[in-house]
Amino acid sequence: QVQLVESGGGLVQAGGSLRLSCAASGRTFSTYGMGWFRQAPGKEREVVAAISWNGASTYYADSVKGRFTISRDNAKNTVYLQMNILKPEDTAVYYCAAGMKWGSVDSLYDYWGQGTQVTVSS
Repeated sequence: QVQLVESGGGLVQAGGSLRLSCAASGRTFSTYGMGWFRQAPGKEREVVAAISWNGASTYYADSVKGRFTISRDNAKNTVYLQMNILKPEDTAVYYCAAGMKWGSVDSLYDYWGQGTQVTVSS
């Protein structure tokens, strides 16, 4: 069982930056692939970024490539999402997820956090 707790969301102006963190419980964090997803009001949940268990491989949605960076620190049981050059369309609730497999599809993930709100004002 893995419990995930996101933090770092908030209100930021367009062009600004935020760093989201996702702290995981349990001793097996380093064996899980991790993903960040987001859901805006009235829209389906979509993948933002994902990272393999050892951080060697990453995936980014086209909409965030070059602006967002996913990383992880297995010693701290934490995965991060650095978000730069934020746009109003990045406004959403952001969720982290953990799974024995990883990738861009949400069904690959077994555990989900409660989400953190990111609001980007124009």
